[in-house]
Amino acid sequence: MNEPFDAPHVIATKRDRKRLSDEQIDWVIDAYTRHVVAPEQMSALAMAILLNGMDHDEIARWTHAMIASGERMDFSGLSRPTADKHSTGGVGDKITLPLAPLVAACGVAVPQLSGRGLGHTGGTLDKLESIPGWNASLSIDAMMAQLDDVGAVICAAGSGLAPADKKLYALRDVTGTVEAIPLIASSIMSKKIAEGTDALVLDVKVGSGAFMKSETDARELAETMVVLGTDAGVNTVALLTDMSTPLGRTAGNAIEVAESVEVLAGGGPSDVVELTLALAREMLAAAGKPDVDPADALADGRAMDVWRRMIAAQGGDPDAALPEGRESHVVTASSGGTLTRLDAFGVGVAAWRLGAGRARPGEDVQAGAGVVLHAKPGDAVAAGAPLMTLHTDEPARFERAMEALDGAFDVEPGGPGGDHVAGSIVLDRIG
Repeated sequence: MNEPFDAPHVIATKRDRKRLSDEQIDWVIDAYTRHVVAPEQMSALAMAILLNGMDHDEIARWTHAMIASGERMDFSGLSRPTADKHSTGGVGDKITLPLAPLVAACGVAVPQLSGRGLGHTGGTLDKLESIPGWNASLSIDAMMAQLDDVGAVICAAGSGLAPADKKLYALRDVTGTVEAIPLIASSIMSKKIAEGTDALVLDVKVGSGAFMKSETDARELAETMVVLGTDAGVNTVALLTDMSTPLGRTAGNAIEVAESVEVLAGGGPSDVVELTLALAREMLAAAGKPDVDPADALADGRAMDVWRRMIAAQGGDPDAALPEGRESHVVTASSGGTLTRLDAFGVGVAAWRLGAGRARPGEDVQAGAGVVLHAKPGDAVAAGAPLMTLHTDEPARFERAMEALDGAFDVEPGGPGGDHVAGSIVLDRIG
């Protein structure tokens, strides 16, 4: 077949800091999907984009081309508005679990297409699969029926949504080009726009446990994604949120499910509750229900009712005992004082090494592995008191998990107060 462009010329255009034309972008995405552009050529282009950037029009066209590589979903037949949330990933970030049923309990349907964990950030599907019987894979018809009946679904995205992104994401993961903001923004937004919800709230994490370590980078990513969504007709807003410390008191799979159920029962850690409610309010407002207070649905049990129905609808038993790691190890404070720092990245790597995450796609994870935190920054701790408990099925994993925690926390003399008091987890709102 006669191709209108050739890959070396497209690569050289971006290498030389020139902008790619709409036609070049449409062609290269389509040709890569058709295997006409080779992986080594696409990795060279991705590196050129990482080094030289893209302007807004290029990013918008790149996103559009990836959407065009697959199918689009349509929720217009549902009896209620739809809203979705996307988090850029963090440690202990179980927010989707209480959030989806909470927003559904307030009258907005939540079709949450989620992923699996890779590296130190956990995956929502891995967490839910620790519930006996729960099934992540639903057909489009089953998903629509569940949204009509229950109002919320959390499941795996089908292969038909933005297939070009799936190929490109895997390539970026092994070629050192994951951090390119144009490619991150277009990757996330191509899937979310193709998903077709009325409203989208982005939770863009900032800090050591996040993808974006600096607020400047996180803000650029958030602003880019909000514009992409808005231009595509999706009511889009972003919150910048703190990921320097793990969210809540658990990082793992089953232990994060247990903590999510605590939140739905009206309890749970204050930071998890704060962020869940902040995102719920944004989703409700963006979907046209700004006067509904989601705190009421947590307090009166409606959110818990939707959670139980959502889990049961996907084959899970909401009353079943959750798996527990067979072995545990307690990390204690060597001196008394105040815990002033608890590094999210260190805790995330420890949970991953304990078996909660995977090093390569397709690996199994341990449902019961992870880290339970007994103290958070600002808390007083006594010498010898437990700071965290590590859980795994394989005791040989403890040594490398402990290496990840070496230097990951500070206990300083003196009582709580002053600079040690945690601020709001929401740093800013964009959109």
